[in-house]
Amino acid sequence: MKIRLYLLFLLATSFVFAQQKQVVTSIDTIKNKIGAEFKLSIKTTVDSSSKVVFPKLKNFGALEVIQSYPIDTVKTDGRYELIKKYGLTQFDSGRYVIPSIKIFIDSEPFMTDSLLVEVANVKVDTLKQKMFDIKDIAPADNSIGNWWKYLLIVALIIGIGALIYWYLKKHQKKKIEEEIFKTPIEKATSLLNNLEKKELWQKGEVKAYYSELTDIARNYIEEAIEIPAMESTTSELIQGLKAASVKKKMTVSQETIENLERVLKQADLVKFAKSKPLDFEITEDRNKIQKAILTLDSSIPIEVPVEEDTLLNEAQRQKQIQIQLRKKKKKRIVITVSSVAFIVVAITTFFIVLKGFDYVKDNIIGNPTKELLEGEWIKSEYGNPGIIIETPKVLKRVDLTKTLPKDGMALIKEMQSFAYGNIHDNFYIMISTLKYKKEGEIDLAKSMDGALQSLESQGAQNMIVKQEDFETKEGIKGLKAYGTFSKINSATQSSAKLYYETLLFSQEGGLQQIIFFHEEGDGYANQISERVLSSVELKQLSK
Repeated sequence: MKIRLYLLFLLATSFVFAQQKQVVTSIDTIKNKIGAEFKLSIKTTVDSSSKVVFPKLKNFGALEVIQSYPIDTVKTDGRYELIKKYGLTQFDSGRYVIPSIKIFIDSEPFMTDSLLVEVANVKVDTLKQKMFDIKDIAPADNSIGNWWKYLLIVALIIGIGALIYWYLKKHQKKKIEEEIFKTPIEKATSLLNNLEKKELWQKGEVKAYYSELTDIARNYIEEAIEIPAMESTTSELIQGLKAASVKKKMTVSQETIENLERVLKQADLVKFAKSKPLDFEITEDRNKIQKAILTLDSSIPIEVPVEEDTLLNEAQRQKQIQIQLRKKKKKRIVITVSSVAFIVVAITTFFIVLKGFDYVKDNIIGNPTKELLEGEWIKSEYGNPGIIIETPKVLKRVDLTKTLPKDGMALIKEMQSFAYGNIHDNFYIMISTLKYKKEGEIDLAKSMDGALQSLESQGAQNMIVKQEDFETKEGIKGLKAYGTFSKINSATQSSAKLYYETLLFSQEGGLQQIIFFHEEGDGYANQISERVLSSVELKQLSK
């Protein structure tokens, strides 16, 4: 007795039976040559008042629609028989699934049957056509094509050098500006000289010039005469200066205070009223500030500090030292963190340019299939008849008996299934073995057809199927199917393209199967599948 498996016994599926079909699907041939036409016919019988809508599609799965024929109408006993034909073709060899499509009859949808067709290569007469060996792969000349990578690396190195140079110059300039002077008058005189070297007002930056000029004067008054000059308005500063000169017994002339007040008010007009003094006025204001600072400094009486003041000054000095140390420590931390971050970004950018983004992502962020490939593999035996196989993880036992139809289970004596992952995941491996109650020859081709149709019933779309013979290291022959299909994520409604492989072996009334699929284009998953397939060993059936 010949046992035929029309549905994949490894995957959960269900069967729908009907006594009479509203839509009948047929095809003129299930096997054709590359580029030849398959004629798909869809027939339905309806009342004369019914409205039937056939879809206008450019593709049926992986097959291209090359001709949409007019609808044939035949009237019989007051009813209409409508026949719609589509001309389909494919330019790549393999086995393809024509998926179910919707036909609307009076706005109610009806599904057509899915069909499996095979596209075969065109045979070449080697007696008339001279054959040649395949040429070796010629190395591509990338000296021109990759010039932009080298240019980007050079630009990156120049950019890093320029950034380091800018930082050092800025740091050096800031260090000079923060130089500690012995007395406030030395600091003020030095800053005035530096201000003149910048030539701000000559470049049109009058506002910036007056801002720095008055800041130098205010800072000197605050440090030398000890009044809050930086936070005070011009009027408050002049009043405070007059009060301090009396308190400290300073011999300051009224002219000096008036000149200082005049320059400060001029600066306020420049900064807030957009006033534009003439060149000679700017020069006079600068000289007035310098003269006022020198006059104020010379008018400050020299005091001989008592011991208590000396101790107080020493405490303040120590406090200032501690503040400076904390600032330097904080600065070192900021520089260190910034340097480390810059180095990390520079190295990451370098490797992205040199190796590509995927290399950096897989080795820094991580890749699940890469971790599987590089992890510790396990070699074990599963099922009866036993399948010895090496996998990245141990396969766990799964129960599929409840998902199979009762008439199918009545033929099975024993069934064992083991899997890693989930059928809805983007990486999945499953092994299944079974023994039948009645011994007989198993048709692997029919079993494979059922497996592919069942895979489609689980949500696989646009399947591309290729088949070939497969032989283990022990010489046991089987059948291999491989290709791609699309899978819709019901949660996100996004589509993913998966690559799959299925192996089938039969031994004296027993069947052994290995199936796995993963995301197409995943190089690490491809290496896993190659290693898994090369490790397959089969044991003879134990009765």
